[in-house]
Amino acid sequence: MKGNQKIIDLLNRQLTLELTSMDQYLAHAKIYDDWGINKLHDKLIHEHQEELEHASAIIERILFLGGKPDTVSREPVHVGDNVKLMLENDLQAEKIVAESLRKIITVCEREHDYVTRDMLIKLLDDTEMDHIYWLTQHLGLIDKIGLANYIQSQIA
Repeated sequence: MKGNQKIIDLLNRQLTLELTSMDQYLAHAKIYDDWGINKLHDKLIHEHQEELEHASAIIERILFLGGKPDTVSREPVHVGDNVKLMLENDLQAEKIVAESLRKIITVCEREHDYVTRDMLIKLLDDTEMDHIYWLTQHLGLIDKIGLANYIQSQIA
């Protein structure tokens, strides 16, 4: 099928963001593992896997539309050097992903590509209701109980 090139290009841009988030989550997960913060390590490995699933869905759609997926491009990965900064960097990355998804969904509506729109709505829901919600909640915990207590609560 020959899809709309504008949508294919936007999906490739989204793929770049998803792959960048995936790389950042993996880097942070490995740092948490090295520091012995097991619960954060496990959570971020889970998030890494979900980003891979998002990327896979986007790749499949690009291929269906007759495009070529760009699996090489990345935005800069922002690896933090402390727990709070790492969570803040992950939240910022997810907010960028969510905003991009909203923009592409709007273009899909305008271009009458409802199948791509519906796929992206599912990704947006996961991004907002799982990733962003969890990160916001845990940054709020740091504010409420302090960083040292938070880190202690994340050690298995």
